[in-house]
Amino acid sequence: MAGKSFVQITTDVSKALQTLHREAPETMGGFSAMAKGALKDGALSELQKELIALAIGVASRCDACIGFHIKALIRLGVTREQLVETLSVCTYMGGGPVLMYAAEAMRAYEEFLARSAKPQTVEP
Repeated sequence: MAGKSFVQITTDVSKALQTLHREAPETMGGFSAMAKGALKDGALSELQKELIALAIGVASRCDACIGFHIKALIRLGVTREQLVETLSVCTYMGGGPVLMYAAEAMRAYEEFLARSAKPQTVEP
C-alpha cells in the first residue's frame, strides 16, 4: 500500500498518549472526561458528533484525528453515504487543501473497514 497507514498512525499515537497518561494524568484525565461528555448522546447522536469531530480533524489536517474518528465512526455504524456527505461539506467550507484531507479520510475509512472485516490472528 502506498502512502501513510492510518492503522499505523493511530497505533503510534496511542503509544505516545499512554506516556502522557502516565506522566500527566490530571491533564489527560481531564481531556478524556471532556471527550466523553462532549460525545455522549444528547440532542445530537454520538454518530453525528463523531462526524462533526471528523470534519474538524479533516479541516485541521490532523492525520491522527482522522484515524481515531474514522475508527469510532465505523464502530458506530457510519454509512459510506454519511461519510461522503460530511466530507463534501468539509470540502465546500475548506476548499482545495481540505479536499486533499477529505480524500485521506476516505482512505482511512477504507483501510479500517477492510481491517475490521478480516479475521484477526491471535499469537499463542
